[in-house]
Amino acid sequence: MATIKEYLTTDHRKCDELFAAMEDAATQSLENAKEAYEAFVADTERHFQMEERVMFLEFENKTGMTEGPTAMMRHEHAQMRSLMQQMGEALEAGNKDKFFGLAETLMILMQQHNMKEEQMLYSMAQQHLSAESDRIVNMMESMIVE
Repeated sequence: MATIKEYLTTDHRKCDELFAAMEDAATQSLENAKEAYEAFVADTERHFQMEERVMFLEFENKTGMTEGPTAMMRHEHAQMRSLMQQMGEALEAGNKDKFFGLAETLMILMQQHNMKEEQMLYSMAQQHLSAESDRIVNMMESMIVE
């Protein structure tokens, strides 16, 4: 079974691929991009939920660190959720310039965020949670987003 770091890093790549597919669709037309946008947002939200409802909580319970890296990652998730919502509004309004401006901002934020998680937080989580890694990955895989 994959480690926590491997599992979540692989899921980042999946979200990145959906983002690229959404942008590709939007270059054709915003109308065509709606389905790709919804797939990207759903998968990204599922990723956030896996982290926030499982991995972050497990990490915080094990380490006692609740105001550290997980708090910052939650803050960045909120920023990305806001950008995704605004992108959806731009799609509905047919505002291509706004959509692509927001997409560019989101892409930069996602790249920085993913790098911090992959290079720092996931390694820390793996170090502290290695004995529970299989259980935690199973919990994340079985998540149903609310």
